[in-house]
Amino acid sequence: MVEKIKHTIINFIRDIGANTLNIIAMMGYCMLLFLEVVYYSKAAFEKRREILKQMYYAGVKTFIVVSIVALFTGMILALQTGLELKPYQQQALVGNIIIATLTREMAPFVTAIILIAAVGSTMAAEIGTMTVSEEIDALEMMAISPVKFLVMPRVIALAIMLPIATIYTNLLGSIGGGIVAYFQLDVSFDVYYTHILDSLHFKATYVGLLKALVFGMMVSTISCANGLRATNGALGVGKATRNSVVSSFLMVLIVGYYITALFYGK
Repeated sequence: MVEKIKHTIINFIRDIGANTLNIIAMMGYCMLLFLEVVYYSKAAFEKRREILKQMYYAGVKTFIVVSIVALFTGMILALQTGLELKPYQQQALVGNIIIATLTREMAPFVTAIILIAAVGSTMAAEIGTMTVSEEIDALEMMAISPVKFLVMPRVIALAIMLPIATIYTNLLGSIGGGIVAYFQLDVSFDVYYTHILDSLHFKATYVGLLKALVFGMMVSTISCANGLRATNGALGVGKATRNSVVSSFLMVLIVGYYITALFYGK
């Protein structure tokens, strides 16, 4: 019995150590991959067609989902904050809260989550399938860099489209909040949008867009890295896709917090 418990504890500690080493190795691989992307970005004009294609997939293909989520995010924020402010007859301030919340945090975060699910997972699955079917090896045999050919266009495309989608989320979320404010909180559109404009600060806007830019580069790099490290056929592709989504989600939360702390912390 004692030996069994001893082996269980040893195996548990060994698994923790192995997982920790894998995480560190993956972080290092992602950083090196991003540096390669920066190096090959000088060929961005040469790969402009592929970049535009990836921008289309990241922007146009996710347009409907982003629209629905952005609209209802603004509506939920307006309803929840308005119901709390209404007993104090301060529901007119809902516009101030909506635009501050959207521009600082919610718009880049929500947009990043949508693109992780819709675009990041696709990147990991596509590149992972190419890796396990030895197409990546074939590119290298032809002296074609997989980073330049596959990864760089995807990173640049998502780095461009995520800030654009964030601006759209800010706009549509504000409209959704205005609808709820007018029909359920008895706040006129004039009053609502006056408060919106009064609270729309330049710092909040550029911090939100900076987050979106960082999230775009981070999500695409993590997704491509997991795809390039896929092994063991279809099972490995599924595992790489899952890992890319989970890792991207966690990094968006962690990095988002530190960016906020950097610009708004004491």
